[in-house]
Amino acid sequence: MIFSKKTLVTVLCLSAFLVFDVSNAQSKRKSKKQAKSEAAIPKTEAKKKGKIKDYDKVITKDAITDDGLFKTHQVGEKYFFEIPNEYLDTDMLLVSRFAKLPSQLGGGYVNAGTKTNTRLIQWQRFKDKILIKEKSYSAVAQDSLPINISVQNNNYAPTLYAFDIQAISKDSSAVVVDVTSFYGTDVKALSGLPARFRKQYKVRNLDKSRSFINSVKSFPENIEVIQDFTYNASEPPVNTGDETISIQMNQSMILLPKDKMQPRYFDERVGWFTLSKYDYSSEKLKADRKTYIRKWRLVPKDIEAYKRGELVEPVKPIVYYLDPATPEKFRSYMKEGVELWQKAFEAAGFKNAIIAKDPPTKEEDPDFSPEDIRYSVIRYVASTTRNATGPSVSDPRTGEIIESDIIWYHNHLRSYRNRYLLETGASNPSARTLDTPEEEIGEMMKMVIAHEVGHTLGLPHNMAASYAYDVENYRDGAFTQKNGIAATIMDYARYNYIAQPGDQNIRFIRQLGPYDDYAINFGYRYYPEAKSADDEREILDQLVSAKSGDPVYMFGSQGSRFDPRSQTEDIGNNSIKASTYGLSNLKIVAKNLPAWTSDQTNNYDDLGELYGEMLGVWNRYVGHVATHIGGVYEDTKNPSQAGDVYTMVPKTLQKSAMQWLHKNAFASPTWLVDKNILNKIDYAGYTERLRGLQVRQLNRLLNFETLGRLIDYNALDTNNYSALEMLRDLRKGIWSEINSGQNVSVYRRNLQRAYVDQMKYLMTEDMNRARSRKYYNVNQSDVRALVRGELNVLKQRLKAGANSAVNTETKYHYRDALERVNSILDPK
Repeated sequence: MIFSKKTLVTVLCLSAFLVFDVSNAQSKRKSKKQAKSEAAIPKTEAKKKGKIKDYDKVITKDAITDDGLFKTHQVGEKYFFEIPNEYLDTDMLLVSRFAKLPSQLGGGYVNAGTKTNTRLIQWQRFKDKILIKEKSYSAVAQDSLPINISVQNNNYAPTLYAFDIQAISKDSSAVVVDVTSFYGTDVKALSGLPARFRKQYKVRNLDKSRSFINSVKSFPENIEVIQDFTYNASEPPVNTGDETISIQMNQSMILLPKDKMQPRYFDERVGWFTLSKYDYSSEKLKADRKTYIRKWRLVPKDIEAYKRGELVEPVKPIVYYLDPATPEKFRSYMKEGVELWQKAFEAAGFKNAIIAKDPPTKEEDPDFSPEDIRYSVIRYVASTTRNATGPSVSDPRTGEIIESDIIWYHNHLRSYRNRYLLETGASNPSARTLDTPEEEIGEMMKMVIAHEVGHTLGLPHNMAASYAYDVENYRDGAFTQKNGIAATIMDYARYNYIAQPGDQNIRFIRQLGPYDDYAINFGYRYYPEAKSADDEREILDQLVSAKSGDPVYMFGSQGSRFDPRSQTEDIGNNSIKASTYGLSNLKIVAKNLPAWTSDQTNNYDDLGELYGEMLGVWNRYVGHVATHIGGVYEDTKNPSQAGDVYTMVPKTLQKSAMQWLHKNAFASPTWLVDKNILNKIDYAGYTERLRGLQVRQLNRLLNFETLGRLIDYNALDTNNYSALEMLRDLRKGIWSEINSGQNVSVYRRNLQRAYVDQMKYLMTEDMNRARSRKYYNVNQSDVRALVRGELNVLKQRLKAGANSAVNTETKYHYRDALERVNSILDPK
């Protein structure tokens, strides 16, 4: 049910379960603090001198007043806040976001609804001024301890703005300040134009004549201000000759809960978005770094029933509204995507914990705005960007998520249509079209929304989740219909690219999985007996430890560049095998691409677009295999659990990956250079396309980080694959034509020259710029010696090759390569 603004106030007063009972709380505070409030505002010298005016002279009979968190007044062109004394020195959150903006501002990921700043603030009185102070909870200590004095002294809060007190309310319970300049001028703390935008667009200044406060609205827990700002800029994002950038900003200020949510400790074995702080209350010999998860506050309505194991509704469910701009045909899919998470919350003991609603009509709620921080909204953005995101706003004191806006960009489904065709078209007849059936497009949209909702619930990507399933299971219809593509919707595992032509009843699109139930239970299970985060710690540790060793519940960070089990866009527990299946399918798609695109549309636009994306798919499949070389398994665990956290990928598997790369990536994949496609979409650049793809994979092997890991792990155990073995295996495969006496094709010549260039990089790169210096000194390591040794071996092979080559181009190529190697070994 949707309430109007006035009805909402009434409901808030009646509800016994709201976190804030505003009217009751205010009356109680007033009765307890009345004497203190009045004493806090003496008739100062400033009052006597007329700096603080009589209330009626500031807030005149012409004032337009809105009552809520603060009373707000508009008097002519001026805006005033009447701040109750009880809300001085009280934590609030100031959130700035775009309401409207010009096309292309900031690139593809800045849009209406984009959050630009979040600040925890307090309104504080200093003499006859009111200050907005920005507070931080990154360093804390118990108020009762002496060290808290030092924490405060060494974390002094900056002042964002200072206001002169204009008047004092008639009952002395509030102060009045003029906020016109704060909201009406270019205050950097609120601005939607950060320094990089100002530099990029050469912003000169805010044009005051074209800037103004649009509206100020006060609600029981928040105040919403809309600003219209116009800047003079020499190079605006859309240059129409007027040198102008106009934006509309929404400034939300919301009261943070006085009864703080009990935080929950983070466990790195379960993926979660977090916040950290240093607690100086510790009796240890250092400050404790405490990390908490970001989560919504869910409390059972009936705690006794919850204790008995019954499913119970939360006091306050998570509610998402659709953007009024959402096309009607997509609304049902979006709402279903949100409510897919209801089952996961049942694992934590809650029913109907998350709900999706259509946007309210003007009659239902005339004050509804997607920017209003009271509402979590799925924003539908008219943008050519192909993506969706799930940001949120949380209480920096506890990690409680207050609000979130999921961003859906209009063109995003085009990416899903394209990848559906490219990755499943060989085995999925319904994907072989530019007009994907609406039911399947809707299923994709539903799962994208579910993925983004997962982020707003606190879950990051889990790139290890697809490793839970055996590669062959992806060809089993019954298995895929039940389990989908990965153990969680939070993996980047979008489609089943493993299933082969002829496989029956296959599910090709991802879905939620058992890890989602597990993670939500970890984060949202309510423990009535736990009075602190420490009380929950042992319970949570046991919950996670019970799943140890089960790949279904493994978490793999997106930031891992070295664990082949934790990769973006891969599926299955053997990426070498999976990529073999994937390339087999991609070859079928490549052969049929014109028939599925240009033959149907009678133009080459889609053919060119899909061909370019097909090269990207090839690159991903090959990259999944390349990660094995120098790869390290990461198994996050506690000291009480057996086994190592980091283990080198077995030598046999690394050598298999090297052989696979020579066969599928470095032995020219000329099927990608199809004249039936290329001479329809471009006039040149054919060989360059393949060179770029191959070199990218080659350079992943010939880099300091890969070599450093190989050196490290061979030092620990000589049975591990060594850097020398890897370099030898790579050289022999890249330069195999020398030994066989074969002519070298143009594609292989390009690849071999790239090899020489990258070896030169390893020999000469400035170590002040090399990223890998962070964990070893390259100059004093084996890297230079190994590379020099391999170049000397190659030098001898090239001499022999240049004398024996039959093809003139091959002979010239070997001579040129020899000169290049000589110049590296002897720069003089």
